[in-house]
Amino acid sequence: VQLQASGGGQVQPGGSLRLACTASGFTSDYYGIGWFRQAPGKQREGVSCSNSDGLNYYSDSVKGRFTISRDNAKNTVYLQMNSLKPEDTADYYCAATTSNLIVSTRWDPNNYNYWGRGTQVTVSS
Repeated sequence: VQLQASGGGQVQPGGSLRLACTASGFTSDYYGIGWFRQAPGKQREGVSCSNSDGLNYYSDSVKGRFTISRDNAKNTVYLQMNSLKPEDTADYYCAATTSNLIVSTRWDPNNYNYWGRGTQVTVSS
């Protein structure tokens, strides 16, 4: 089971990036997929997750700016990030869970079974 995050880079404030999380060794549409980020000196925080039933969730810090989507044919989950801010700068990780993404656990990294390596996002002018 592997997850590979890609698509990070450097962008100016107000810009956009699309991250991709590609799964191998399992069928991602049966799993909940979460996107987390970790800035230097800060704890890892959840930003968006997609339940296997198609329901999507967003943290308050990214709601209205980020969109999570799935392409089951490609076994890939995307995170479209618009209107990026300097405070969005972080390493972004995707993770998969066999658990249902209920309100008490969807942002808890311990709830996720599999993690990919991070992709760095830098928002700076």
